[in-house]
Amino acid sequence: MGRYLNRGNQKYARFSATKYFVDKTGIINKLLEKDDDKKFICNSRPRRFGKSITAHMLVAYFSKEADSRDLFEPLKCVKDKVFLENLNKYDTIFLDIQAQFVKAKDQNVNPNKFLQKNVVKELQEAYPDLIDEDVILAEALAIINVETGNEFVIIFDEWDYPIRELPENSKERLDYIEFLRMMFKNAEAQDYIRLAYLTGILPMIRAKGQSAVNNFDEYTMLDARDLGGDIGFVEEEVRELCEKHGVSADEMKYWYDGYNLSGVEVYNPLSVVQAVECKKFQQYWTETGTYEDIRSLIEYNFDGLKEAVIQMLSGNRVSVSVFGCRNDMHTFHNKDQIITTLIHLGYFAYDDDKQEAYVPNKEIREIFYHYMENDQSDTLSEFLKYSKEALAAVLGSEQERVAELVQKVHNDFISSIEYNDENSLNCTVMIALLASFAYYQKPIREFPCGKGFADLVYLPLPKYPQRPVIVVELKWNQGADAAINHIKEKRYPDSLKDYYGEILLVGISYEKKTKEHTCIIERVEK
Repeated sequence: MGRYLNRGNQKYARFSATKYFVDKTGIINKLLEKDDDKKFICNSRPRRFGKSITAHMLVAYFSKEADSRDLFEPLKCVKDKVFLENLNKYDTIFLDIQAQFVKAKDQNVNPNKFLQKNVVKELQEAYPDLIDEDVILAEALAIINVETGNEFVIIFDEWDYPIRELPENSKERLDYIEFLRMMFKNAEAQDYIRLAYLTGILPMIRAKGQSAVNNFDEYTMLDARDLGGDIGFVEEEVRELCEKHGVSADEMKYWYDGYNLSGVEVYNPLSVVQAVECKKFQQYWTETGTYEDIRSLIEYNFDGLKEAVIQMLSGNRVSVSVFGCRNDMHTFHNKDQIITTLIHLGYFAYDDDKQEAYVPNKEIREIFYHYMENDQSDTLSEFLKYSKEALAAVLGSEQERVAELVQKVHNDFISSIEYNDENSLNCTVMIALLASFAYYQKPIREFPCGKGFADLVYLPLPKYPQRPVIVVELKWNQGADAAINHIKEKRYPDSLKDYYGEILLVGISYEKKTKEHTCIIERVEK
């Protein structure tokens, strides 16, 4: 067994024996079932979404002479005839592209020649009579296939590292694209490849003259197809973990769920495992570059970008066109391309049925919230100050100030929301009270209570039981007093007294004639 060729199953064996292991081996059966013309796969996911573990699992399954039968026997994968026929039957090449480029830089050598030389050397050792050390990797694979009939499984982890990190016109980046072309798009690749599985953050690059790998089927955060639940954790898996280790499944869902991959709800795996291990819900999905990712993209400051971010953070959704993105972290022409990239990076989620982007969970809101607090010169930080003041004014029953701040938020930060009805007013109020996420759950629209449905209800987070429940009723050209009377007539407070103690009744109206907001706030004690 080598470092690159047929690495064996030790790494996945160690991982599958860990305390918080979640069995995702079902993806193996799905890959085996795919037709011959569907054996080129690029499965992109955000950082720490289990991409590398899946890659090592495939190495353990396919690697020739690894003897992984006992390893997979107790796992969920279906051990049918096809599974057993392919188990440990293929020369399997595994490359961590990021690691190869970093090592090449340290040694001051060409990374594309470096990684090919490493693999070819091990192929030469395995096939000494067939391979010359000076041959390129694609040619070596073709020769072996012609002479022996052997097919290869090729797995690249962090395939997109050169695309993300290197300048667009750098020679190393262009050479890497040409390397991909030679590996996967040459006339003989269809013969010598049993499966090509590329995993990274970004989908395949889309640029003029760079369609080298357009024969790959792409599975992304925009369209995961039938592999939606095969990378991140799904509902059943998370609830089983929570039950086993004594943590709240509902709290876990609120913090880390929310990604919709082709109709499958997916949780952030890293954060779930950390929360189970630490018995604490907080922001775990942070690593070097987290805030810098956000800053570098949002600072492009395309028209409407920051407003869209504000809308999503408040709990609203925004329409987005995900087509036309270059997928290279370098080339952006509008806000939709920035939002699309942030979806791929995991900061936003995407509903492909409605073609809308949204913030998936509390953890992501926390990331943006801290970003806005720490970047004092940014428009988002300025907005957060007003939102904090608006929340304080609500809690302090400062009625006139609440009305003023809601109006200022609309005029200065989200003027593109045209006031036509109560729904547009609803969006504005949610945005004005965005700072509530520090202490409250995501606002619930049309909350069933009393004899009707409250427009907005804010329930405190469990760790802030002293905070009052906030019930917001909105009216259009009817006055704030009509909103308060509606709350009382429908007996909303009666249905909320079991939650916490004090309840704030907030009535807000927009008067179309004067173009002004009015507000009335009343307190109800339990």
